[in-house]
Amino acid sequence: MSRTASHAQGGVDGGGTSARSVFAAVDIGASSGRVILGRITGSIVELETVHRFPNGVVELDGGLRWDFDALFAEVLAGLSAAATVAAVQGETIMSIGIDTWAVDYGLVNAAGELTAQPYSYRDDRSRAAVASVHRKLDPARLYGTTGLQFLQFNTLYQLATERDLDGLQALLIPDLIAFFLTEQRRTESTNASTTGLFDAVAGEWASEFLTALGLPKDLFPPLIEPGETVGTLLPEIASRVGLPAGTKVVAVGSHDTASAVAAVPSEKENFAYISSGTWSLVGLELDQPVLTEASRAANFTNERGVDGTIRYLRNMGGLWLLSECQRTWAAEGFIPELADLLAAAAALPPGGPQINPDDSAFIAPDNMPERIRATVRHTGEQLPDDPAAITRCIMDSLATGYARTIADAERLADRTVDIVHIVGGGSQNRLLCQLTSDTTGKKVVAGPVEATALGNILVQARAAGHVSGGLTELRRLVVSSHELQTFTPQLSRL
Repeated sequence: MSRTASHAQGGVDGGGTSARSVFAAVDIGASSGRVILGRITGSIVELETVHRFPNGVVELDGGLRWDFDALFAEVLAGLSAAATVAAVQGETIMSIGIDTWAVDYGLVNAAGELTAQPYSYRDDRSRAAVASVHRKLDPARLYGTTGLQFLQFNTLYQLATERDLDGLQALLIPDLIAFFLTEQRRTESTNASTTGLFDAVAGEWASEFLTALGLPKDLFPPLIEPGETVGTLLPEIASRVGLPAGTKVVAVGSHDTASAVAAVPSEKENFAYISSGTWSLVGLELDQPVLTEASRAANFTNERGVDGTIRYLRNMGGLWLLSECQRTWAAEGFIPELADLLAAAAALPPGGPQINPDDSAFIAPDNMPERIRATVRHTGEQLPDDPAAITRCIMDSLATGYARTIADAERLADRTVDIVHIVGGGSQNRLLCQLTSDTTGKKVVAGPVEATALGNILVQARAAGHVSGGLTELRRLVVSSHELQTFTPQLSRL
């Protein structure tokens, strides 16, 4: 198959070249992707989106897969656009960083060929493998080592369905993109921590789990940390996109949530975050994993963050529910503006029916409004076949889930937080932000929308010496660069 001026708090290097240097972030989510240029001048980080493209699963070869050839073509188109914009402005692209969703991978043979288009986590193939994996590896033992919450599509369950892996390597999606740009095989650690095969304490592969599952010990390439250089662009790639062959590809928090959390604009240590997009990643930032039985029972995950932090969180349903409803309504000829839909939902009285956003019934696409209404009917309540009512149900359900998850995280990690940061697309949803403040009883700070790209770019800039310090200094740059919205509890809305 073809392959297809210094910062007042010490954050920015005052070198004269910093204003002329830019960094390219390849930031791809499950429904869309973008290539963004980041410029750091003084204490300000500016973003410019130079290319956007849709993304989504396709039915191919008997399953739900990612069209990686098309995805990689869009990455190249985005890098070409970035090179053009930088050249016009007399700038140099110092490096490229890549982040995507987690869990999924492509299999590459010794010749560097992708053996098939990668499966999507939304495919149901791994469900049948869960029981056989747990017969070989007790769930308590798995959690005690990896700290990873149980999700039926976690990488180890997907890999358990594979056959004839000898001579192949599994590259997680951002690492797969980096490989086809540089021919260097690495596994970035924040994404490795989502596989279920990574030791949360040692920060290394849990090789005994690979052996127990009959998987090759060298199935994954060696680990690399955010800020380290993966490699440089292949000459043919550099020529095609118009960049120098020496342009670096730098590892960032390649799990998009790791990059997003790195850019949470918090000026306090004790905060909760919600990275709100297709999924909702809700949790705390810790120094050490929480590997207790109570944590496992609550299905919390301990994923690696930038600078060795722990993203202690629960992966919840997210705005996928609303976007899938919108897709169904559009097919039926009803295409309201999102702002109008949310305003109509906000006008409805509180106390309506709710769903569990994490219900596996909502993972696959197709007719989401009816699935939501059917779930409500099973509880003995009724939900009108009205877009505003369904939207309000989704927003109420997400906010309730956020409050429950944050309270659980505080209890399990023995931490107390008084502020919740919502970053990502959901930070623009005023109804969701206000409901989250109401249900948690905490102040909510919304923004930035492009937290993932910001985290990606700031890690690159630090690696290039244009930013100094740790996460605190990186986050000060985010605070000084973006207008943030604050929401406080309105008890009358509850």
